Amino acid sequence: MINTLVADIPNAAQGFRLLFSANPFPGYQAEMLWLKAEYGGNWYRWESKNLEGWLCPALLKYFPEAPPKFYCKAEKLQ
Repeated sequence: MINTLVADIPNAAQGFRLLFSANPFPGYQAEMLWLKAEYGGNWYRWESKNLEGWLCPALLKYFPEAPPKFYCKAEKLQ
């Protein structure tokens, strides 16, 4: 999933910024839908790209519990 989000960012392997929110925001790239919890993390699906990915428990540092959906956008570093 991340490769698709950063596809248009030059030198993304050297770093990028990932913005995310439980609510839609201007310019978001993806809406991720919660599928299930597993191994302390959570699986999400990006419907429009037919992709799924597992997010580690660090997600819970930003949300009190895994949100049913979240929105995200990758940007180049300034």
